Amino acid sequence: MAAGRTGGKPTFTEQARRRQLIEATIEVISARGYGGASLSAIAEHAGVSKAAVLYHFGSKDDLAEATLAHVFDRFGEHVGQRVAEASGARARLVAYVRGMVGYQHRHRTHVRLITEVLLDDRGGTRFRQPGQHDRNQRWQMLAGLLAAGQAEGVFRDFDTKTTALAIGGAIDGVVSQWLADPGLDLDAAAGDLEAFVLAAVEAR
Repeated sequence: MAAGRTGGKPTFTEQARRRQLIEATIEVISARGYGGASLSAIAEHAGVSKAAVLYHFGSKDDLAEATLAHVFDRFGEHVGQRVAEASGARARLVAYVRGMVGYQHRHRTHVRLITEVLLDDRGGTRFRQPGQHDRNQRWQMLAGLLAAGQAEGVFRDFDTKTTALAIGGAIDGVVSQWLADPGLDLDAAAGDLEAFVLAAVEAR
């Protein structure tokens, strides 16, 4: 992300403008898709000129990356806070599952943004910077929760990474179905998902 013409740390005004452009980018990409979200369209939605967008971000990809990072930060904070407030391995796992589904339920445009920015038209990954948005890294918190539950004797023995990826895939599948069918009761689906996850990991 460009630092603006002043260089160095962005001023308060520059930070506010960038936040405005990021919010506009979320709305435009979620509505039009990545391909249909030109810088001109984003600028128009934000009520600024295209030149103003380029003042803060050097390109559409730069703006999309910054927007994606913003969404992931908020997503991570939401889930992390709920996990931190829970007591015990079982409650923390439930808080994770509920936090993941709940955030996406309340932020449908963010889910669309993530899908549109990360995946290209062929189903591949649009951005390939080392370490960024790596699928294996997405579930590190969950793998840690599972390992902690095993240490407490609450969860049975299994490979935490594989199981974390499987649970993550189940969450993605439920949310993807909800995106395709807005009539799906996502709260009820989250309850079923919670029961499924606990049944899969709890010690007998």
